[in-house]
Amino acid sequence: MRIAVDAMGGDNAPDEIISGAMESISLLNEDDELILVGPEAVIKPRLSSLKSRNKGAISVVDAPEIIGMDEAPIESLRKKVKSSIAVMAKLAKNGHTDAVISAGNTGACVAAFQMRMRNLPGVNRPGIAVVFPTFEGPVTICDVGANISCKPINLYQYAVMASMYSKHLLGIEKPRVGLMSIGAEDAKGNEVVKKAREMMKSDPNINFIGNIEGRDIFKGVCDVAVCEGFVGNVILKLTEGLVDGLFKAIKHELIAEKLQLAMKFKPVIARIYKKYDYNEYGGALLLGVNGTSLICHGSSQSGTIKNAILASKKYYTNKINEKIVEYLSSTSVKASDEQAN
Repeated sequence: MRIAVDAMGGDNAPDEIISGAMESISLLNEDDELILVGPEAVIKPRLSSLKSRNKGAISVVDAPEIIGMDEAPIESLRKKVKSSIAVMAKLAKNGHTDAVISAGNTGACVAAFQMRMRNLPGVNRPGIAVVFPTFEGPVTICDVGANISCKPINLYQYAVMASMYSKHLLGIEKPRVGLMSIGAEDAKGNEVVKKAREMMKSDPNINFIGNIEGRDIFKGVCDVAVCEGFVGNVILKLTEGLVDGLFKAIKHELIAEKLQLAMKFKPVIARIYKKYDYNEYGGALLLGVNGTSLICHGSSQSGTIKNAILASKKYYTNKINEKIVEYLSSTSVKASDEQAN
């Protein structure tokens, strides 16, 4: 398998990205290949300085331009055709790589991957799927930022794609699907949510449990939570901030109580933090594009990239895209013109 990694994506590029790629080599098969995409003048000296007997498994594709995290996605892709994100998407389009991974500008990644790789047959719009580690088990949320203006058909297809992800990658045989709304009652939600609810409800192969509220994600109510990208991104960022703030508060209280007590609880806190750390899942899959693509957190470190590489291999080898296409082609649920537009 050939996996392309954006060496210049994220706040800690290129050093953490390159280190993560190097760390993953020993966990891959001998016939797997990593492709680092970015300025050769920057990447190759860093590769040379790293000690590894498996450097031959990594190649470099020159991409001298970089899209910043704060740049407008579409405009930057038009102006910077030699950027690492644009070049990587082109590699995927031309069949030179089986997976693409970036911790760079999320909007640019979504636009480039969708534009170059195109959508899977039957998929209207791709969605970003993130796994939330909870005490009750992993919950897959889709979408968290790819599509902020959803139609009912988009939400229905997110339910299908995220269910496939949850079943075949997380091992949940019959994932319970909840639709994010402002209340659990059938009448709650805007028109898009209500129409999407009816579509999900009419599909007997989706284990649809109805509307859910934000607090239900961490209560073990569902295995898949479906929402538009605007809502999902707010949930994602709010959760990240809450987790960080909560751990800081616990640490502060323990130290204030007694330093010795804080030191005693340090390994316990570390284990809990690791269990709920997004870095352990590597990145978020862009479900619905005709290929394997992962978008990582902007603050990704070497471990994040290593895990993202392993996750891309697992997604690719489990043929999730083929399963999504097969499902959508056989389902009796079809959107009316009003629901699709």
